[in-house]
Amino acid sequence: MSESSHGTPASSGPGEAKAAPSDRSPRPSLRRLGLSPGKTTRLKRLLYDHGPGGGTMLVLPIDQGLEHGPVDFFANPDALSPTYQYDLAREGNFSAIALHIGLAEKYFHEYAGDVPLILKLNGKTGIPSDAQAFSPLTGTVEDAVRLGADAVGYTIYVGSPAQDRDFLQFVGVRRDAERLGMPVIVWAYPRGEAVSKRGGKESLYAVDYAARVALELGADVVKVNYPVPSEKDAESPPPYNTLRPSPDGAFRKVVESAGRCLVLVSGGEKVGDAELLRKVRSSMDAGATGIIFGRNLWQRPKAEALRLTRELHAIFREYAEPFA
Repeated sequence: MSESSHGTPASSGPGEAKAAPSDRSPRPSLRRLGLSPGKTTRLKRLLYDHGPGGGTMLVLPIDQGLEHGPVDFFANPDALSPTYQYDLAREGNFSAIALHIGLAEKYFHEYAGDVPLILKLNGKTGIPSDAQAFSPLTGTVEDAVRLGADAVGYTIYVGSPAQDRDFLQFVGVRRDAERLGMPVIVWAYPRGEAVSKRGGKESLYAVDYAARVALELGADVVKVNYPVPSEKDAESPPPYNTLRPSPDGAFRKVVESAGRCLVLVSGGEKVGDAELLRKVRSSMDAGATGIIFGRNLWQRPKAEALRLTRELHAIFREYAEPFA
């Protein structure tokens, strides 16, 4: 269980059921993460100086163009231009925008100082099978420093047959990040045939394992998906195959496994407002630090996306804590 004080009392606002402050799981304190001064300074900007603040994080990712292809932009053609997401991040007061080096090199100079940058350092297309998923490097920590980023992102495919190469590649990123004082956010995604045979990539077993792997490998922040219960859970290794936690209880388990790693929740495919807000509130009650939602925001028209962003800010204000 992570170690900080509980959040501030809940107040009326968007979303569904609110947990009493005494029922919320605590978030790790930035001061207790064992980070260098450079990492602490950069993470403080993301957690307190931009976005909702109060130690929470609201990140807008736009790495889907590489990972999925242009297909994700058909739902909202305006989003095909990266300026749409950059403008949304600035007008919506996001903690950061996360993207690959090409979109940083060609667009970020117009938003530098207004929108913090998380530079994604590896990626792959969605064309090959995920059976041996691996994301090669597309950028370096030095690129992130040169561009003024406040963190770097790295995807690890836990369980993939290529995870040995993945782990070795990550060692280089982690060393450079330590040397240059750059926080590392790990996209921890279970993938591969072995995962499919043990309950699937959305099972509690797989997501819980991925969160722990990120902690063990030296991540400062981990991005995970919300576990989704299914009949395949019976194929998970013991004791996971006998566990029947509530969705909220399952995510609390994931946050506990992440230890002194800040946890961000992935948005995934676009869902309705009520489901999205419930997911955010339950994640924060479970001890998450924030969310990293892309398609659930920029696949909406600008006015609708900004309205929803305001509702997210209102929720995060209930979980604000002082810097300590």
